[in-house]
Amino acid sequence: MSWLSRRPVAAGTEADAMAFRTYTVTAARALLPELQALAHEFVTLRADTTELADAIREGRPSPLGGPAEYKAGEARVHEIIEWIVGQGLELKSLAPLLIDFHADLGDDHVLLCWLEGESELGWYHRPEYGFGGRRPIPPTWF
Repeated sequence: MSWLSRRPVAAGTEADAMAFRTYTVTAARALLPELQALAHEFVTLRADTTELADAIREGRPSPLGGPAEYKAGEARVHEIIEWIVGQGLELKSLAPLLIDFHADLGDDHVLLCWLEGESELGWYHRPEYGFGGRRPIPPTWF
């Protein structure tokens, strides 16, 4: 099962290790600085590996290096993705990086939504409405 296709599962099941974690707004915001630091590194690596792959494919030199540097960058990208997944987050997009934190607010299941470049975790949406249904997180939720 791919990290992009994971779905919540019941605790204690065989697939529990791949389950999304349920966050409070406070807990999600506490994780955000570490996520942002890794996201910054991820964005740089994404650009570098894209350029390196193009140079390697065309057989031309690159100031970024060659196949070894490409492989190292690719490995680090996978490490960052695994960290995100390991935190129980839902990785929705790689370019731009879009990550959802699952949350239960009252009787409602929502996704706290963070997009690459945003300085804070300030948005949520209901799963059925997706990114287009994003709304500001009300101050009463934390």
